[in-house]
Amino acid sequence: MAEVVSWLVLLIVLVAVELATMGLTTIWFAAGALVATIAAACNAPLFIQITLFLAVSVLMLVFTRPVAMRYFNHDRTRTNVESLIGQKGIVTGRIDNLKGSGQVTLNGMEWTARAMTDSCVIPEGSVVVVKAIRGVKLIVGPEEVQEINS
Repeated sequence: MAEVVSWLVLLIVLVAVELATMGLTTIWFAAGALVATIAAACNAPLFIQITLFLAVSVLMLVFTRPVAMRYFNHDRTRTNVESLIGQKGIVTGRIDNLKGSGQVTLNGMEWTARAMTDSCVIPEGSVVVVKAIRGVKLIVGPEEVQEINS
């Protein structure tokens, strides 16, 4: 009986954590605890209960997590810094990696910027595209110009 209560308490704690975070963090283990609770209620030995808890938790994590993450994160909006990647900015201070200089204005804010490669020098007034972010510096490349074939 003590084993049933222990598994039930673990199940309740895991479900409470999941409800508090809503991040699909403990639900997999809650499923394992549920199966272990049922096994304990059927008087299964402790090693069977633990084995079932671990097996069900791992199987749920491996097989259902990717599907659940894809379903729940399909409309995830990029926020803060990662939303800057792909945006265009104006070079306000010549970008020269070898001299350690460069500045870009993006969305009305000044950013320290570096070029994708050390050999690339980007003059002031150029339009650049943010390719990555390293620390507090934008890593930029020249805007790709599309030629019109006539």
